[in-house]
Amino acid sequence: MAGFLRFRKAERKDVHLIVKMLARDKLGQLREDYRDPLPERYYNAFETINQDPNQELMVVENKENEVIGTLQLSFIPYLTYQGGIRAQIEAVRIRADQRGAGIGSRLFEWAIARAQERGAHVLQLTTDKKRPEALHFYEDLGFVASHEGMKLHFNR
Repeated sequence: MAGFLRFRKAERKDVHLIVKMLARDKLGQLREDYRDPLPERYYNAFETINQDPNQELMVVENKENEVIGTLQLSFIPYLTYQGGIRAQIEAVRIRADQRGAGIGSRLFEWAIARAQERGAHVLQLTTDKKRPEALHFYEDLGFVASHEGMKLHFNR
């Protein structure tokens, strides 16, 4: 089980490590451009996220201060639910050599508490159907597949 973990907002110095985690899975390999030096567009995206009070790009560190996980938590204000706030989790990753140690569960415990602290009435996420292990992980945490999600991708 995961021992000491520290959760903090990501800093510019973490972007390279975050993108490395994003790119180190079968789907991320297809969509990320991880290299050294990292393309500037990742740092530009970080600055946009970092300046938005409704975005929290987080990292989790171990006792050696190594970044071993990440997620982005977005807060979406809207008119339904009487002007409610919807929290959305994206880009959850645990460093490959740290998986299976309970870090993902602890990261989600933090995210759930943070969403409640911010007054969200729901916490949602999407998971790619090509990741059945992730689906089971989220179900074990109490998430329910209550809606059918759809996407429209644009060429860039």
